[in-house]
Amino acid sequence: MKAIILAAGKGERLKPITETRPKPLIPILCKPLLAWQLDWLGGLGDLIDEIVVVVGEMKDKVVEFLSKTNAMRRVRVREQKEQLGTADAVLKAVEGFDENEDVVILYGDVYLDSPEVLYRVADSRENTILGVEVDDPSQYGVLLARGDELIKIVEKPGERYSNIVNAGIYKMRVGDILANKDISLSPRGELEFTDIVNKIAEKTSVKVVRAMKGGWIDLGLPWHVIEANKMALSKLRGQVVKGSIEQPVYISGDVYIGEESYVKAFTYIEGPVYIGRGVKIGPTARLRPYTVVCEGSVIGFSVEIKESVIFENVHANHLSYIGDSIVCEGVNLGAGTITANLRFDEKSVKMRIKGKVVDSRRRKLGSVIGAWVKTGVNVSIMPGIKIGSYSWIYPGAVVKSDVPPKTILKTETKTTLDVMKIEDEHRRIQEEVSSSSP
Repeated sequence: MKAIILAAGKGERLKPITETRPKPLIPILCKPLLAWQLDWLGGLGDLIDEIVVVVGEMKDKVVEFLSKTNAMRRVRVREQKEQLGTADAVLKAVEGFDENEDVVILYGDVYLDSPEVLYRVADSRENTILGVEVDDPSQYGVLLARGDELIKIVEKPGERYSNIVNAGIYKMRVGDILANKDISLSPRGELEFTDIVNKIAEKTSVKVVRAMKGGWIDLGLPWHVIEANKMALSKLRGQVVKGSIEQPVYISGDVYIGEESYVKAFTYIEGPVYIGRGVKIGPTARLRPYTVVCEGSVIGFSVEIKESVIFENVHANHLSYIGDSIVCEGVNLGAGTITANLRFDEKSVKMRIKGKVVDSRRRKLGSVIGAWVKTGVNVSIMPGIKIGSYSWIYPGAVVKSDVPPKTILKTETKTTLDVMKIEDEHRRIQEEVSSSSP
């Protein structure tokens, strides 16, 4: 049996995270989501003899990652050059497969609390779909089922039919996929694999296997990255220290400190916390529960972090607060940078996604700071704000609305923000240098 991972999507709703990395390489405990999925499939042993990864957006980064993994000997890459939908991706993946063969299919944005449920899908004797119970099914494809048999997948229904939604994991016979491949474009202009599944369900049995509630998440929106890492952190057990600690340091709860990391004196670490390789913490830093800090980052003097995901090579050297936020790779936070995470009225925080305001249903949510952003001293970022990659936020700015990528945000007064493109600022600086040259 073969497995397919659909890793070609653009991840538009995850920007600015996906401005510089494809969705499958988003870190969960500092390990790319794709690496987790490959490990799950590897755990199926002899059930899986080959894995096909369908790539598209930023394919070079995915291929580079795959080339460095032990799984590469069983992995074959196929490219989806045009983003025509999940059905098109699956059909490209199964080209040349035996029609009598079964395939396990995983969407590339799915994270599981326990891979055991994947075995139940793969070991099924019939076409199978994984369902999971959620509190709000309105943003998912809902499974209409009679007992354990699928009737139909209804995408984002206006009324509540069921709380069981499509988890994006299937086992299907190749011949059934090919026999039902003639489908129409969906309202969003794509060929949806769920439409193929619905056609199969009209003609033959499709079994529904159910995952435990709370044991699944798909990384569709920025705060889902925080929640997926929180889910993974809940599995930490004990205190594992592979780096060095300068006493006195207070550590409580479940904590992992990676190799070559160094924790300086008077730091508080309140687990669950995961610290990757080569990280420097402190002195007098505070890492509160559900914090992840990835390789090469520096969390310096009197910096406090709570329920946040810090990507690789981030520098927060002094006197900053990062709460319920995502800070992407290479960011440099100036002294006194604050990510506010709670509205004055204590209502749930909203975030603008692809031009629409979306309720996160989180009482506390900070900001999403894209890769290689720089902030000056005493910058304050309001709840639910996104800052695009490569942007500069000048000292003293109060960021109240999203900042596009490659933008300079200056504050001339306490209330006025002047936004210009970084390219314009670079041009101005070059002109000044040229005019002052002898």
